[in-house]
Amino acid sequence: MSEKTVTQTAEYSYLSQKPGVQLIKAGTYEKKELNGLLGIPALKSQIIDVPICSKENALSMGYFSMQPSEDFEFTYTYLEVKVVLKGKIVIRDDQGIKYVAEAGDVLIFTPDTTVIFDKESDGEAIYTGHRLPEPSFM
Repeated sequence: MSEKTVTQTAEYSYLSQKPGVQLIKAGTYEKKELNGLLGIPALKSQIIDVPICSKENALSMGYFSMQPSEDFEFTYTYLEVKVVLKGKIVIRDDQGIKYVAEAGDVLIFTPDTTVIFDKESDGEAIYTGHRLPEPSFM
């Protein structure tokens, strides 16, 4: 990634705030394994989390993948939109309702929503979140 693409701060490298088009090539960012980060050794799930802007309405983007392994619970304290690229991402909400999102489907998580990512998930997705990036995912 060129210097024109990133603005550095003490904590994060933000994608450019300047007008124009940016292309982020596949492989630019390294996937982080979630098993160690979440303390679930048998979990097979990876994430990339990248900050786009640092203003009061922060926005991050990322890549998420999960292979059949273990369930894990996650609470969204922010708005996130996740687009499934391939395979399927299976979640259950706090009412036990099961959602199966397949390639081309969009999941929208509103603030203060807790979901369980189901162990039968086997898919990849991109997302945008109305937040700064999760430091442990970077």
